[in-house]
Amino acid sequence: MKYKINLLLPKEKNWLDKVIYFGLNYLRYILVITQTVIIMVFFYRFKIDQEIVDLKDAVKQKQEIIIVSKPLLDEATNLIRVLDNSKLIIDDQVHFQSLFLYFLKTFPRQITLNKLLINQSGIDFESVTNDIKIVHQYQKRMQNEGKFKKINLKQIKRIENGFLISFSLTDFK
Repeated sequence: MKYKINLLLPKEKNWLDKVIYFGLNYLRYILVITQTVIIMVFFYRFKIDQEIVDLKDAVKQKQEIIIVSKPLLDEATNLIRVLDNSKLIIDDQVHFQSLFLYFLKTFPRQITLNKLLINQSGIDFESVTNDIKIVHQYQKRMQNEGKFKKINLKQIKRIENGFLISFSLTDFK
């Protein structure tokens, strides 16, 4: 059996030797980890910058779409306004037509029409008849049918060839 006995005290390392030992053994791992973190931060920053650029491009595209579609929206708005106006005009014409057709349909043949004024509110007319009973029947018919809110017999005047009558029919329903 062989024994080795060292009676010398171990040599105490100085400060420089400790730094060199640390640098050779542990510092390289710290540097590798630091470089890895720096590379990860760099790639993360690159990714965020790319997302910002993509979002700015998307915003520009959407602004261009808005600029391009603005005239179309204005034209559509104008078209809607024109269509609404034309609908009002057509409704007025339909109302006028139904008013006029109803008047022609109900007007007695025994009465001769002298003057006729038709507007949106109703009809004013003067006519001549030989039989006053026809005028009374016509007035009753208008009141019974209820197409006009107000039926006004303005005047009955005797003339040489019959009776001159003036009617006002207003507020056609």
